[in-house]
Amino acid sequence: MDLSGWHLAWSDEFDGPAGAPPDPATWRPELGGGGWGNNELQNYTEVNAALDGSGHLAITVHRSTGPHPYTSARLISKDRMTFTYGLVRARIRLPRGVWPCFWMLGQNIDETGWPACGEIDVMENFGTDPHAVHGTIHGPGYAGEHGRTHAHRSGADLTEDFHVYAVLWEPGRITWYLDDAEYATVTPDDRPWPFDHDFYLLLNVAVGGSFSTTPDDTVPFPQTMLVDYIRIYRR
Repeated sequence: MDLSGWHLAWSDEFDGPAGAPPDPATWRPELGGGGWGNNELQNYTEVNAALDGSGHLAITVHRSTGPHPYTSARLISKDRMTFTYGLVRARIRLPRGVWPCFWMLGQNIDETGWPACGEIDVMENFGTDPHAVHGTIHGPGYAGEHGRTHAHRSGADLTEDFHVYAVLWEPGRITWYLDDAEYATVTPDDRPWPFDHDFYLLLNVAVGGSFSTTPDDTVPFPQTMLVDYIRIYRR
């Protein structure tokens, strides 16, 4: 993607010593189990997300003998780093057999609830096909299983190396990219469009649930999502 005409407005490069938490000025963990609205199997903890000392954030999924069969992590930038519009790019290596996500929610979620706040899913992989990535938006009248989603199948196994997942978020238009190749665009099309206000970032790895698959014995654990960077550009 040609970045001439764009400037870097914000980034997290995830630099720091191994074992350190992600920057608390940007990120805070959301904790707990309970299915998270999708019958998911993991319990989110503070210890499953840390820098790896090589310039990456690692979100690691472990099998567990506790009340939940897996532990993982979910990080949000709510109330700490929010923005409206821009080119959002993240370089990520996906785990296998689980449900990694990089996404965005409307900062006004406490006032309006979901899906009235809007949701933009930059990247999801449901653990069933390591070549597939999904980009989705959710809003009033098109949420959950009715979200406006687009699947893209890469020629590469996305769990074997890093790839760049991106959205270009503009007034009246959202466009998805994988490795700088555009694969989908959505516009309002006479539907409610709750995407013209501040959003915040989320990173998580779920396990199982309504939209993913329960890992079988062929999926080794731990599984780790590595995030090299997140960068937000403005024109």
